[in-house]
Order: sequence, then structure tokens, then C-alpha cells
Amino acid sequence: MLKKFATLGLTVGLAAGILSGCGDAGEAEGSTSYKPEELTVQFVPSQNADTLEAKAKPLEELLSERLDIPVEVSVSTNYNTIIEAMDSKKVDVGFLPPTAYVLAKDKGAAEVMLQAQRYGVEDETGQPTDELVDFYKSIFVVKKDSGIVSLEDLKGKKIAFQDVTSSAGYVWPAASLMDAGLDPLEDVEGITVKGHDQGIISVLNGDVDAAVVFQDARNTVAGDYPEVFDETEIIEFTEGIPNDTVAVRSDMDQEWIDKITEAFIDIGKDEEGHEIIKEIYTHEGYVESEDSNFDIVRDYAEKVKTE
Repeated sequence: MLKKFATLGLTVGLAAGILSGCGDAGEAEGSTSYKPEELTVQFVPSQNADTLEAKAKPLEELLSERLDIPVEVSVSTNYNTIIEAMDSKKVDVGFLPPTAYVLAKDKGAAEVMLQAQRYGVEDETGQPTDELVDFYKSIFVVKKDSGIVSLEDLKGKKIAFQDVTSSAGYVWPAASLMDAGLDPLEDVEGITVKGHDQGIISVLNGDVDAAVVFQDARNTVAGDYPEVFDETEIIEFTEGIPNDTVAVRSDMDQEWIDKITEAFIDIGKDEEGHEIIKEIYTHEGYVESEDSNFDIVRDYAEKVKTE
């Protein structure tokens, strides 16, 4: 269960770090000389960590071939640990969702290199469109016939959240609850689960009344739970969230940033590489990005902190 005082502290800490960490980031940007002899790449667990690591491991060889150094791929235990690992220089490249990236950036731990591209998702069917987009939404999923048809109906109900630095799994949905007049700390019972797939499974099993997940995370469990679309429904969509980042530790040598950037863009275009990144995070490829693309994330962090 999300202990209210702990969640409040983390949420306030997130927003405070985002708003006040810029000085540290500037200092880090002044020292960009790290040249890796072995590259460490880490993912956050958007699904079962063991499954995700197995899917991500083939990236080691593809990246190593392009960079001509050994590459180690791993999965963090949660969003906070990957930020800490990048800050302590134990991880060179992190796949960070937008809120986690902004916290890492403003802590002086990371710089954005790339932003993922995904196919859009049809609101009605949950199936992909043929249009590549640089944003996604979070959704509130409940069981059909639950009697829950609006956010207001969630008062007093049990909701599966992700870590409080998860954009789709906490920050954007928390803001939506606030807009509906609900305090995400006081008016609902928050349960932390690890992985958006686990959020959906928790709804199917009746462990929670609702789950907040990226659109449409039901596809990640449809193989094991073919009834998922028949048994669940979406009661609310959030506004758009910037797509995930590929971020590099803040002291990385610029020449190496350029090499790593080119390697990931190339992998996204390569047939084998494309299949791997699609399996991991439904990424279709990568485009170069800049920090200002994530100013909206800072706005949402401030909203969750103060309203």
C-alpha cells in the first residue's frame, strides 16, 4: 500500500527536485569527459523485470557491434534506483520515462539524447494506428460492470499505481484525479505495483478496483489473458505525455554521446534491432531530442505538488 506520508514526501520531493535542481545540473554539464570502456545500459521495469531483461539482453550485442566496446544491459528495481545509479555514475545510459528523466536531469545526473517514437493507439479499440507519434496517454482501467464509470466514482476505491516518478503510472493520473476533485493521497487507496502489466492483472484478479497504466497496456497481457479487452474498460484518458527518453550520464564525452545516439537510431532502423525495441517498450525508433520538450513534465510535477 502507498503509505500516505511516504507518497506525499516522494511526490513533494520529486517536484522540489525538479524545480530546484538546476544548479547541480549546470555544474555537471561543465564536466563532460567520460569515455566508456564498457557501456552500462539500464531499463526501468514497465513489465515483469525478468521478462523485460530477457527481451533487452540482445541489445548488448547490437550496441557492442556499433560502439566497438562491451555493453551490459540490465533492469533497475524501480524508477528511483536508475536515477541514483546514473547520479553515482554506475549506469551510463538509461531508458527513462519523462518524469524520471526530468528528475534525473535536474539532479545533474542525466542529459536527454533521444526520444522514442511509437505508433499511436486507437482510443476505442486499444490497437495501434499507422501514425508514428512522440506522445502517449495514461488510462484508468476498471472491470466492466464494476459500476465505476467516472473518476468521481473512484472515491474510496483501491487503485493500482506505479512508482510516484512514473509519468503514466502516477503523475498524470494523479493530476487527473485532482481535476476531478479527488485528492490522490486522501480520497483513494493507492496500491503500488511493479509493472503496468501487473496493474492490469490486479484489476482482472479483483485485487484493485482500478489501475492507471500507459495506453494500452492491456495488450501486454493479452497473450496470457485473452479475455482482457472483454472484461475491462477505460473510464478516462489523460492528456498526452511525452514519449520515453534515452538519456546519458551527465559527464559523458560529447563524441561518445554522438556515437551512442547514432547507434540507437541505427538499431531502430535495423530489422533485428527494431523487433527488440518493439518487444521491450513498443518503441518503433528514436529521434534526437532536447530538454525543453519536457517542460510540460515539470508543469505536471508542480501541479501534483501544490494542488
